[in-house]
Amino acid sequence: MPRPSSGKASQAKNDDARVRPGLEDPIVRASTGIVGGRLGSNIRRIAPPWNVLRVLILLAAGGYLLGYLLDYSCVAGGWASPDRYEQLCYSDIPALFGFRGFAEGYLPYVQTPPGGQPLEYPVLTGLFMWLASIITTPIAELLGMDATVAFFNVNVLGLLPFLLIAVIATALTVRHRPWDAAMLALAPTMILGATINWDLIPIALTALAMLAWARSKPGWAGVALGLAIAAKFYPVLILGAFAILALRTAKWRPSLILLGSTVATWVLVNAPFAIANTEGWWYFYSFNSERGVDFGSLWYASSVLGVPAVPADALNTVATGTFLLLFVLIAVLSLATKRRPRLAQVAFLVIAAFVLSGKVYSPQYVLWLVPLAAMARPRWRDFLIWQAGQVVYFLAIWWHLVGYDDPDGKSLGVELYAVATFVHIATTVYFAVMVIRDMINPAHDPVRTDGVAADADDPGGGPFDNAADAFTLHPRTAENNARTSKSTARTAKK
Repeated sequence: MPRPSSGKASQAKNDDARVRPGLEDPIVRASTGIVGGRLGSNIRRIAPPWNVLRVLILLAAGGYLLGYLLDYSCVAGGWASPDRYEQLCYSDIPALFGFRGFAEGYLPYVQTPPGGQPLEYPVLTGLFMWLASIITTPIAELLGMDATVAFFNVNVLGLLPFLLIAVIATALTVRHRPWDAAMLALAPTMILGATINWDLIPIALTALAMLAWARSKPGWAGVALGLAIAAKFYPVLILGAFAILALRTAKWRPSLILLGSTVATWVLVNAPFAIANTEGWWYFYSFNSERGVDFGSLWYASSVLGVPAVPADALNTVATGTFLLLFVLIAVLSLATKRRPRLAQVAFLVIAAFVLSGKVYSPQYVLWLVPLAAMARPRWRDFLIWQAGQVVYFLAIWWHLVGYDDPDGKSLGVELYAVATFVHIATTVYFAVMVIRDMINPAHDPVRTDGVAADADDPGGGPFDNAADAFTLHPRTAENNARTSKSTARTAKK
């Protein structure tokens, strides 16, 4: 009678089934000597016991701490202008503490400070800010600390769990590729920009939604996605990626469950505030609808370099129309490839299209794409090329803004700033092109060709994984039909 396998043997088997970036990725392989050599190969002997998630948590926390230290000159100096731009440590967090009534204890959306404006953030983010402000007052009094500095520190500590959640969820979404989440933990833009705003909240919730879908739990995926949309608008666009792949696979039941739970969760979070003060609640949506062309956008950089500016009254139409055109092209591509693309690939392209076509591009917007990029194309070379372009923009925007606070100071001219804007656009397009290449020719896709999961189709795709094509714009070949039939038969046996 065969002896049942021990827990240690099972763990060893799971470890052997993981992709090892030091062997698979050329950039990581070339760098392994820096991080240990023989030590790296014997890391299991170090106490306490290490595993992938522990290492990823350590990397993410270390990167986050480094980012805080880089911001410390502003913390010590009170975010004075133009130092906050010159020293690359600007953050919206301390600015909004005094300007939106948090210092006086006002409840966002329901109350508006005299002479001020309602909060221009979605409800879940506003509630996080309000809770942080409640904690801030006793901490500031206890430590004798400036209230604005205390508010920033409370938010930094409160946002760290969201970063760790995002890293862990990304690591678990594709079971045999947990190390891909190191791209999120160590992304230069994450180190530099994690505390500019509250974007880690929707990023973590979106990562949880992707994980729940990968585990074929569409209801819970919808709950997480609904909460993400209640914290920031952009996650709603990921529903478009689900819709495209639902059309190709006819997996309508889980997709509708996802949609229903997303809408229900969003309504439950927003309804109390919409009922209590409709005007204050709606301000976020009207503010973003009415704002004009702003820094970082294609439209702003083009006008600086001599392209006729889009009229203000047509900007919404042009920007929205551009995104919709890009979305249609993504949908056609996703339906026309010989093999169905993976969910992360389509989701990355949809969010990238939104970022590139928008009226404004704040430097923290790149963080929305980082977890999706790590799952869409987990190759460090292309990832770092893209990140380098984003770092160029990060430097450019702050040094350009120096001139607004100190006209006599040394600031980056508007033309060079526009060039830096096109650098971030170009590197995002570059990464998107690499993703598209993988979609058209899956032989280039690191996830489908890593050799660990022999029948890998879309290991993070949940109900879409190994699903047969129900609608495609690509002519079916005998090879496609054979593969689909085999996948269907395997699923039926299970």
